[in-house]
Amino acid sequence: MVNPLHLWYREPASKWPDALPIGNGRLGAMVSGGVQQERWQLNEDSVWYGCAIERNPKDALKHLPELRNLLNDGRLKDAEDLVGMAFIGMPESQRHYEPLGQVNLNFRHLEAPVTEYQRHLDIENALARVSYQIDGIRYNRELFSSNPDNIIVAQLSASHLGMISLDLRVFRGLDTNVYMDSIEVIENSLVMKAQTGGKGVELCLVAKVLVEGGSLEFVGETIVVRKADRAYIMLAAETTFRHDNPKAVCLSLVDAAVELGYDQLRTRHIEDYRSLFSRVDLRLGPEESQSLVASKPTKERMELARKGVPDLGLISLYYQYGRYLLISSSRNGFKALPSTLQGIWNDNMSPPWGSKFTININTEMNYWLAGTCNLSECQQPLFSHMKRLQQNGEVTARKMYGCGGWTAHHNTDIWADSAPQDRWIPATLWPMGGAWLSTHIWQHFEFTGDTEFLAEAYGMLRGSIQFFLDFLVEKDGYMVTNPSLSPENVYRLPNGEEGCMCIAPTMDCEILHCLFSDFLAAAEHLGKEEDASLRVRVNSYRNRLPPLRIGRHGQLQEWLEDHEEVEPGHRHISHLWGLYPGNQITHKSPELIDACKKTLARRAAHGGGHTGWSRAWMIALWARLGDGNEAAMHVREILRTSTYDSLLDDHPPFQIDGNFGATAGITEMLIQSHGGEIVLLPALPSSWPDGSLKGLCARGGFVLSMVWSSGMLASAVIESRLANVCVLKTRQTFSVEHKGKTIVGPVSANVATSFQTEKDGIYKILVK
Repeated sequence: MVNPLHLWYREPASKWPDALPIGNGRLGAMVSGGVQQERWQLNEDSVWYGCAIERNPKDALKHLPELRNLLNDGRLKDAEDLVGMAFIGMPESQRHYEPLGQVNLNFRHLEAPVTEYQRHLDIENALARVSYQIDGIRYNRELFSSNPDNIIVAQLSASHLGMISLDLRVFRGLDTNVYMDSIEVIENSLVMKAQTGGKGVELCLVAKVLVEGGSLEFVGETIVVRKADRAYIMLAAETTFRHDNPKAVCLSLVDAAVELGYDQLRTRHIEDYRSLFSRVDLRLGPEESQSLVASKPTKERMELARKGVPDLGLISLYYQYGRYLLISSSRNGFKALPSTLQGIWNDNMSPPWGSKFTININTEMNYWLAGTCNLSECQQPLFSHMKRLQQNGEVTARKMYGCGGWTAHHNTDIWADSAPQDRWIPATLWPMGGAWLSTHIWQHFEFTGDTEFLAEAYGMLRGSIQFFLDFLVEKDGYMVTNPSLSPENVYRLPNGEEGCMCIAPTMDCEILHCLFSDFLAAAEHLGKEEDASLRVRVNSYRNRLPPLRIGRHGQLQEWLEDHEEVEPGHRHISHLWGLYPGNQITHKSPELIDACKKTLARRAAHGGGHTGWSRAWMIALWARLGDGNEAAMHVREILRTSTYDSLLDDHPPFQIDGNFGATAGITEMLIQSHGGEIVLLPALPSSWPDGSLKGLCARGGFVLSMVWSSGMLASAVIESRLANVCVLKTRQTFSVEHKGKTIVGPVSANVATSFQTEKDGIYKILVK
């Protein structure tokens, strides 16, 4: 019986996005599973084009007053013309992510038909496997990318001795365009070196092969294996982003791996990976149905999903795949980097949107699941990068805006570039990227209670606040952002003029309301008496932000004025930021909730949600609105229209944010804790009547497990990690039991009640 946590296929991948990803947070591969010729396309997260450069536009500050006046006067075209001249980065683009290279394997199999082919990705243990039979001989491959030992390891074996024969080469380039500087044999290893263009990083890839039986030799730049019983391939890669001598580090990593041996490397890898992955379990539908549906190949299940055939087991697998991908693409370590638009997997020397860190939603969406899905450690690379971004952002704040603190725009790169990216008016001049990132600080603390982290990150939060205290200007009694925009959307003025630049779009106000609130909470928790006057000023500015407004269609306004959208079905839903991922809009404000529903209905009526990540956002938004059936429809649609057979998100093209956002959104359907209370099954759809989960997290340091049946909660257990007060609400009458005694209840349905918890205490929720 096939494991429900396996992706598996009866054929090799026919295109790159259908290959299977492995990764250790830094070093990754896409495994195609070819029989006679196999390709492992490789990435190392610090392989980027170009060195760090100063790009802040030199004339921005001089023209800032003029730009503000033009926007105040409604002279939209003149304002945007000025932005295009004075506020574009010099040069206009940041650096982009590149592939590390690839390993090409040419197998010397018998010329005979291939039978019983299977290609697996075991996300329970983070192992990729390929298996097939030729002329009665079973061939097996197993690969993994080890975080504890920092290498990719593969084992090749067969059911008969002496049947492993192959040629191995490493390559970096495209067709006849080669991007390598040298290949040499050192210490029985193949060593490739290169430097990315634009005075970028120097990189090194080392491939070492060990055999049991048979022969191994080097012929030119090819490792030749003949008639071995078993072969082991070890790959190490480093760059000068982290090490002065990447070649020496790679050779050392490979030598250490050889000393450990395959079995120990495998054991260490699985133990490390499962320490994160095994925290959470999700089952939708009867347990006996999970293995039954898993017996179908994933490609076949996806074909059925595209036809609208229900498959709750596929949703569970897709959910856990999001967690697998985050563990595989974002792990803490020395100079750790966050997950890009494509995680760590990119096969293109000039990838879509540079495969950068796009911080007007995409990078943030990558980490929405970290807290709720019990992977808070995986968010550390984001915070590490934010520290570097703060340093550059202080220069940008001063040179572009004459402000203190720090800021960043809608993209950043390996060098934490904070200047505007692109010459594209709908996105370029948006000084809110650093602010949105900074809201992740307090949220991380809410889940972990890590005061040491909060104290260390307080400077980032304070610096972001300082920028906006200087940057905001007064308009009609409110403190507003000027200039700004609502990311990537376009509005139309009554005179027919269309544009993007504006004053105080709704998203800005929602982000700032959250940022100001987070700062005040952090300063209070840390006892920052020295910031008493600053706290007073921040509170005053928060109270003077423009209020959320309802427009002519009953929708939540996207802009300060009730402008018409040029594209009502736009993929960005920026003005609902306060509903999710923010928490400004809750069911305590029914008129705003209704406006959010009308906004989403209007988006849907005009074709909204047509990209993977946009559909994922809709899952979370409808979950926050308490409409499980609508949220479930978007889960089905993201699988039907925006997912490759590999379960990777098809934006199109491949972007990983849709995977991460969908997993976060499904979690919001099952547990919410953003409104000061934990709500169990807040948006359970009728199509998921039975199920169970364990290990999901709620704010306040709580870990939850639940079982539900016939659409109703059957039982729940809450573990308290931090001894906080627990505020709980369910749709049924419940009581709370601790150490065999009832301590709360019975409590009526839909009524929140609070109770004090003990550290590491276990609390049983009993329902009627």
